[in-house]
Amino acid sequence: MLSLRGFWNRHKRKVFVALGVFGSGYVIYKLYDAHRRRISDLEKQMEGERQVNEFIRAQLQTHFENIQRISDTTTLPYAMHYLRSRIAEELDLSHLTEKLMQGKGQSNAITSKEKLELWETLKVLSFTRTASSLWSMTMLCLYVRVQVNILGRHLYLEAARGSESSQPLDESDSFSRHGQQDFLATADYLSAHGINMLIVNMQKAATEVLKEKQLRDPFSMVQLHETIMQILELFMNIGGQNYWINYLIPENEIAYRQLMVTSTNGFVDSSIPMDVGKLEQLMSEARMVLSSPDFGNIVEISLKKVVDMLVDDISMQLVGMSPPSGVPLAKLLPRVTQLCHPLLEEPSSNKFVQTIRGLPDVELFYTLLYANLHIES
Repeated sequence: MLSLRGFWNRHKRKVFVALGVFGSGYVIYKLYDAHRRRISDLEKQMEGERQVNEFIRAQLQTHFENIQRISDTTTLPYAMHYLRSRIAEELDLSHLTEKLMQGKGQSNAITSKEKLELWETLKVLSFTRTASSLWSMTMLCLYVRVQVNILGRHLYLEAARGSESSQPLDESDSFSRHGQQDFLATADYLSAHGINMLIVNMQKAATEVLKEKQLRDPFSMVQLHETIMQILELFMNIGGQNYWINYLIPENEIAYRQLMVTSTNGFVDSSIPMDVGKLEQLMSEARMVLSSPDFGNIVEISLKKVVDMLVDDISMQLVGMSPPSGVPLAKLLPRVTQLCHPLLEEPSSNKFVQTIRGLPDVELFYTLLYANLHIES
């Protein structure tokens, strides 16, 4: 007993130190284990959130691609087809050419004054038809891309709001499919409602630019290029800055709703659903984009590129047939008139549409637009 007490007296300090070290180690281990468990739980939570985010991104991308597909395969082709039929209807020049042919075959069928008036009218309307087709095709191509980017922004916002919800994106009530469809349907507004005033003002511009150009004077390809560009520039400034937006989008969304729900017999069909609030928001955003200086820049670049291509096409047709000074304007008019046909071809086979889409400045604009829309959100 005395030996045990002596052992304790000699080693009790070491025992206390050992017990202290052991106890401290145990506490540290428990703290470490608790910390490890928290880290593990956090990693599991983060992994779950990552999977949810990946699912949302995949769902968003699928939905966005569906909108892009609908726009490329349905919205733009249908709008172009409708536009082609309206321009052919409103700017049918066959009655003018028939009268001129009659006068050519029968010397007393029309007077010299009438013949000159017919030629002057044909001159103005030939350029009006081509310039209207050129401008409308270019703007439709650009506007439909704006629609897709704006819809993509709203899909992004919808995904962000619903990121903590298990509700699928397609079932969301706040961004209805009606809102998307109604907005995409505004691509037809130009052909259905804006085309008449567009043609009137394009004819005014063509009349002003062509008034000093005589039918018998030689007309070079440089002059042709300058003439078309001058008509387009003058047209774009008629009515004030950015007035041309009214050809593409209705100024009043409520009035547009009345246009859309009114049936062909003149009665209002209230069974046609339309998300007016959402449509107004989307159209307001579209107007903001279209009125921006950056969009004006790509409009100018696109129009000039299309004019370059048209003039090159006519130049190729006249190889070996035209002197350096050019051909008489009267002989050039049939070729100018026919330019509307390739301009308004089906988008999938339309070289002008494909060229506009592939212009570096246009691609950069839509890349920045999509990114900035998300940043601003």
